[in-house]
Amino acid sequence: MSAEDNRRLIEGVYAAFSGWNLPAMFQAFDENIFWHIPGRGTLSGDYRGHRELLGFFQRFMQHSGGTFRVAVEDILANERRVLALVTESAERGVRKWSSPQVHAWTIERGKATVFWQFQGDQRSEDDFWS
Repeated sequence: MSAEDNRRLIEGVYAAFSGWNLPAMFQAFDENIFWHIPGRGTLSGDYRGHRELLGFFQRFMQHSGGTFRVAVEDILANERRVLALVTESAERGVRKWSSPQVHAWTIERGKATVFWQFQGDQRSEDDFWS
């Protein structure tokens, strides 16, 4: 796939996520996708495959009362990788959180196979989700 194909694939993932269109999101993911969330928070860890990833998405949306958002600021792509510069935000009761992030995607055979998240402020993220 070309860099532009990969860019469009990941842009589609973020568009589907913003509308909570899970079938469209999962269509872009390899069945054995590896998803890494660093840190020590309750949501941190490694998730493998569609089933585990669905559980992860449901948990963070439940924890945030459905307020979790990803604002995409820029997407950089080549023939194998996509980097998305984003800001994630959410609310939990009266607590509000927002953080710049880098999402690193690996694309193989037209599907996202790896997602690796890099937080702008790991401590505040861990505190917010705990």
